[in-house]
Amino acid sequence: MKRIALLPEGSVSHEAVVQLLGNEPAELVYHKLISDVFLSTVHGKTDYSVIPIENTIEGSVSLHMDWLVNEVDIPMQVEWVYPSIQNLIGDSDEFILDSGDVDFTRIQKILSHPVATAQCQQFLRQHAPQAELVNVGSTTEAIGIVKNNSGEGLAAIGTKLGAATHKLDILAERVTDHDNNYTRFILIGKESLAKLPRPFNQKKTSILVTLPEDFAGALHQVLAAFAWRRLNLSRIESRPTKKKLGSYYFYIDVLESVESVLLTAAIGEIEALGCQVRVLGSYPSYTYQELTLEGL
Repeated sequence: MKRIALLPEGSVSHEAVVQLLGNEPAELVYHKLISDVFLSTVHGKTDYSVIPIENTIEGSVSLHMDWLVNEVDIPMQVEWVYPSIQNLIGDSDEFILDSGDVDFTRIQKILSHPVATAQCQQFLRQHAPQAELVNVGSTTEAIGIVKNNSGEGLAAIGTKLGAATHKLDILAERVTDHDNNYTRFILIGKESLAKLPRPFNQKKTSILVTLPEDFAGALHQVLAAFAWRRLNLSRIESRPTKKKLGSYYFYIDVLESVESVLLTAAIGEIEALGCQVRVLGSYPSYTYQELTLEGL
């Protein structure tokens, strides 16, 4: 049985990996910090790690992307998309009036992961503008703190699974600002999955391109290598190399397998320009609809 590292029980990562695996058996190993999730697989304590890397509303999760690029060298093996459905969670005895309505004015602090909090700004401004927003390591950690500090005016933003795990109540459902709030997850590991959880229709390759410093128009040439071969790019993003000010690498997702003759030739052309190319992974990509239609 494969061991999979992820953020704490009841987090969106937990819900997402259950959605991906379906009935496939796996041992889930929970960690408080994303750094520990990465390092668990780096040190061989687990076979894979679940990493959220992009969100519909907030875009890239920069800390996680930087870990993938600068701290570890473990290939991406699977990508899938899962809806981030956040809820306001607390002790109903503390906040529910006799009428059954929630008295939001009693909430003094709202705890959550900063990405989750950012997804709920409209709701928070409208219903609990007086509440102090406190960032913690995960939504599940936030729910745990609320559970252990009953009567102190604390609430959390998190998942229904997290609320059930800590036996707390849903004060308000689906408090995210947009209905199309999805998070992109990747499964990283040193070996590919022997058995894929579901058939897939799309394969994707993620590469990292570092441009030569003395080549004017290099990025245009890089993009041209994909364009004239009609290779579709689903994402391109610049991030600092952390070597010196003004030095960037480009993270590029290509909707093609790395084994494709066209992509192999494109990478060769880019390297011939003097660019450094690092393949971060070539992997099956699942949409939420594909997983749902498969009966999960």
